[in-house]
Amino acid sequence: MIEKRTIEYIPEEERHGSVRNLFSIWFSSNMQITTLVTGALAIEFGLNLFWSIVAIVLGNLVGAVFMASHSAQGPKLGVPQMIQSRAQFGVIGAVLPLIIVTLMYIGFFAGSSVLGAQALSSAFSLPINGGIILLGVITCFITILGYDLIHRLERYFAILFAIVFLFVTFEIFRLPLPAGSWDPTHFDLGPFLLTISIVATWQLTYAPYVADYSRYLPSNTPASKTFGYSYAGTVVGTVWMMSLGVFLTAAIPKFLDNASAGLVKLVGPQFGIFMYFVIILGVIGVNVLNLYGAFMSVTTTLEAFTKLKGTTRARFWLVFSTAIVGTVLSVWGHGNFLENFENLILLLSYFMVPWTAINLVDYYMLRHGEYNVEAIFDVNGEYGKFNWIAISSYLVAVVLEIPFVNTTMYVGPIAKALDGTDLAWMVGLVVPTILYYYPMKKKISLPSEGLQNERLGIEK
Repeated sequence: MIEKRTIEYIPEEERHGSVRNLFSIWFSSNMQITTLVTGALAIEFGLNLFWSIVAIVLGNLVGAVFMASHSAQGPKLGVPQMIQSRAQFGVIGAVLPLIIVTLMYIGFFAGSSVLGAQALSSAFSLPINGGIILLGVITCFITILGYDLIHRLERYFAILFAIVFLFVTFEIFRLPLPAGSWDPTHFDLGPFLLTISIVATWQLTYAPYVADYSRYLPSNTPASKTFGYSYAGTVVGTVWMMSLGVFLTAAIPKFLDNASAGLVKLVGPQFGIFMYFVIILGVIGVNVLNLYGAFMSVTTTLEAFTKLKGTTRARFWLVFSTAIVGTVLSVWGHGNFLENFENLILLLSYFMVPWTAINLVDYYMLRHGEYNVEAIFDVNGEYGKFNWIAISSYLVAVVLEIPFVNTTMYVGPIAKALDGTDLAWMVGLVVPTILYYYPMKKKISLPSEGLQNERLGIEK
């Protein structure tokens, strides 16, 4: 039952599954308490209900375009998303974004574990730290078994979550809301753009592992279907749950102090235990993806230096070790969860958005999906150890984002001048697109021009 493949290419005879499953995996992974809490930040920033919903919808519609574009790479290349970054950054150079991505996965794992442990604590009087450890053990077991089990569980979770949160939605519409909640004249540009930034970043942070769950699909799977099912699943699930978070935070004072308990109170004591159960399953569903992605990224990093073999024993120890790190962070940081989580979301956007731009420009605009997969695993292959065009474009973009950032730790001068507006993610998309595209276009064209000149000389 244990998945035999890790970061290597998936041969055509092992390809299987339906492209429709991409809807369920990205729908169910977003139908959970962490998504709800993220949406609730809009109210915390000072937006009313109307503008919170608008920002959530816009942020998801934009951010999911990039997320789903990465998903379409999976069937075509048959390898995990982050190892494909070697074609842009070089086999060793790709370690730079890999380290950032690994930290991201572990951070999300830790944040979701805290919310799941709160639900366990409220339902069964289990200490928070005990709940974090229990969730870590369950998640670790599922991740070791791997790809097929993850897809199967997410399909069942998608059906269950849709039914339960449809009921929750009806209950929320019965809550009284503060005056002016739907007034479009109460608009504040800074918090509005900050919310869009966080929501778009939520989708962009899926980008480094979204192709991991489409790489087993047959290579002739239409890219439009891979994109469409991934896009629809993640947008519907995320907009739904973030909107619920906005409604609950606006209607219930101090809802974010314990979001799990607030949901249970909403549905009533007769459904309380079942609601806790659904919340816990949601945390397990998304944390399996986080742990699986972290494991794949760690394996990719180590393979560049050690030629690590994807054995069952290596899989167990890598997953187990990564789960231990995430669990320790959960125990350490759960006391200041909301502040820590908000800082994590914003911090990740500054590092991951430039990577997304470089990867998508290279795949869609320069190489048009045509890669030498064998060379991706060869440190002396055509992609080389380092691609300084990609590395420098990435680093310059991160530095240029700094004046635009708005976090609790630091607010850039341009963000201050714009009344708190955070435009860093836009800078992170535009700058590396320009800095990477033109030099790489020239570099890629040189070998073909040299070959053409050589052929002309032979003919003469």
